[in-house]
Amino acid sequence: MNAMLVVIVGIAILVVGYIFYGGWLANQWGVDDKKVTPAHELEDGMDYVPAKAPVLMGHHFSSIAGAGPINGPIQAAVFGWVPVVLWVLIGGIFFGAVHDYGALFASIRHKGQSLGEVVAANIGDRAKKLFLVFSYLTLVLVVAAFASIVAGTFEAKYTEAGAVDVAASATNASVAMISILFILMAIVFGLLVYRRGAPLSVATVAGVIGIVICLVIGLNFHPVYLSNTVWMWIIAVYILVASVAPVWILLQPRDYLSSFLLYGMMVIAAVGVIGAGLTGADAAHMDMPAFTAFNDPITKLGTMFPALFVTIACGAISGFHSLVGSGTTAKQLDHERDAKPIAYGGMLIECALALISLAAVSFIWQEYVAGDIRVPTQVFATGISRMVASIPGLEATQPTVSALLVLTVSAFCLTSLDTATRLARYMFQEFWLEPGQTYKDVTGIKATLSNPYVATAITVVLGVGLGMTGYGKIWPLFGAANQLLAALALLTVCAWLGNIGRNNKMFYIPMAFMLVVTLFSLFQTVTNRIGQITSPDPVVQAAVDWGTYAQAILGTLLFILAIVLAWEGVQTIFFKKKASK
Repeated sequence: MNAMLVVIVGIAILVVGYIFYGGWLANQWGVDDKKVTPAHELEDGMDYVPAKAPVLMGHHFSSIAGAGPINGPIQAAVFGWVPVVLWVLIGGIFFGAVHDYGALFASIRHKGQSLGEVVAANIGDRAKKLFLVFSYLTLVLVVAAFASIVAGTFEAKYTEAGAVDVAASATNASVAMISILFILMAIVFGLLVYRRGAPLSVATVAGVIGIVICLVIGLNFHPVYLSNTVWMWIIAVYILVASVAPVWILLQPRDYLSSFLLYGMMVIAAVGVIGAGLTGADAAHMDMPAFTAFNDPITKLGTMFPALFVTIACGAISGFHSLVGSGTTAKQLDHERDAKPIAYGGMLIECALALISLAAVSFIWQEYVAGDIRVPTQVFATGISRMVASIPGLEATQPTVSALLVLTVSAFCLTSLDTATRLARYMFQEFWLEPGQTYKDVTGIKATLSNPYVATAITVVLGVGLGMTGYGKIWPLFGAANQLLAALALLTVCAWLGNIGRNNKMFYIPMAFMLVVTLFSLFQTVTNRIGQITSPDPVVQAAVDWGTYAQAILGTLLFILAIVLAWEGVQTIFFKKKASK
């Protein structure tokens, strides 16, 4: 199979899905551009700030993308390219894009509040509390993981004598320098656009030129060499400030400008795939089998069901997207018509990136199977750069293209990090408040805990602290937790649409399927960990640590949570149980 055909046909199918299915959803749900969005109704200059569609698209896409649509398809490729392509296309059009669009639309019809408030209004207060606790803990794990990943891409390498190994640290130092310059440039961009009234078109051109300048400076001048621990502390301070700063001064402009890096990465990747296909290079053909086995024989990922559907999240459906859409994006949406291209369209762009990622791993399939190159970011960078280098006249570009691709993926981890911190702050605040309340409306301990600065500080301490002490011990639960979040988001939007008399049947199959996938995955994890804990084999027992117990306990709690919330949602959807007021 020619990789170029897979990508082109796949993207064509995604476009058709956007035009027809996305348009049909807007009609069924009653999207009305005449309605005033929360960004205008509740504008406060901090969280509720209207953003032009291209700017908000940049923020939303940068926040939901990260490394997800690259990592998932590459890891799941062990099952063969056909299962991956089918799940990306079917999952993206009928599951993920519906999930993202629905979560954003439900939020803007609930004054831009998170899905927790949508749950409270349409399912019940107890369900809201459970949903917020689960969402918050998931986000703390995301903060821990991304803080650790970012620090790892910034940290200096040391020699055996304890001195900085400048040569080995050059790439990391470049990434750190470019990221710092990006932040400074974003602040200037925000001031020019939102306080000086600079035209977005002019500011964008200047911003893109600035991106190139940042890249050139960072690649050639990177004098900062710090340890992982120091970078973790710096990142903690950064996200503490970034998560309470007005969105117009950093979050909106930084994500908007960063999105051009991702668009550029996708253009380079598309050039590589198409160029290799047209020139007849060997890399143009998918070297991987269409199907390997139901039980992963290569990396021991597990059985195709549920592993495929948990591993490929951002490229098909991801619960984290619902938190972004209902957390930050809904508070900045200028018009209801913008919801479709930003949410539904943004998800399908991720699907396109997932297809390109699959093509990348197929080009170096033998090396991947042999274990020579396994880290997804390196697989993506190596595969794409080799494709580009296979085009006549571009043979010498492989090292440069590879470095730029790694840099781009690393930069997006930082973007997702402070968005996740801000989202966690929203969740923590809402837990202590009634619908419509702010921290200024309550007294005592609730006023303290719902204060944005206190909520952010608690989140940063928990997230960065976990990142420093070993989030990897419980990270294997994240895939199932993230997809459980997607199932609950689908359930919530379905309940709301049913309550207002709109067609919600398009949610039935996706939410039921994702619940089954999640429950099956959690059941496998819990039984495997209990098996390890109770095993009489001393070798197995030697590998048991606190993480094994944590996965067994947390997995059981998540399983119970899914059952409880699903039952309450089903009662609302099918038996018309009224939410408690």
